[in-house]
Amino acid sequence: MRGSPIRILMAFAAVLALTGCSAAPVLESMPESLGGMPAEAPAAPKNPYQYPAVHDMPQRRTAKPLSDVDQQKMQQDLVKLREQQETRVKADEQGGQNPADAAKDGPKTTADKK
Repeated sequence: MRGSPIRILMAFAAVLALTGCSAAPVLESMPESLGGMPAEAPAAPKNPYQYPAVHDMPQRRTAKPLSDVDQQKMQQDLVKLREQQETRVKADEQGGQNPADAAKDGPKTTADKK
């Protein structure tokens, strides 16, 4: 009979160890001297953190990749837009002249400005 209280305590300790995660709210409200959280410990968040769903797969894309012809056209459009932007910048630098006139005159060098 002498071993039975020790076995009960061991069983209780094993149950407590296995349910340690669920006992966290109880341990937080216990005094520090009995194994509770210290007073300096930060408070637990009210809402638990939301973790991303790892196994959820995104939907398939509906847009197809660009073909070689579409890629070439896109690049030509970008080059054309860049050239238009450069002529606008040059026109602004020359004091608001017409961009077509600025393109005819050519870029000004430092010798032209003196």
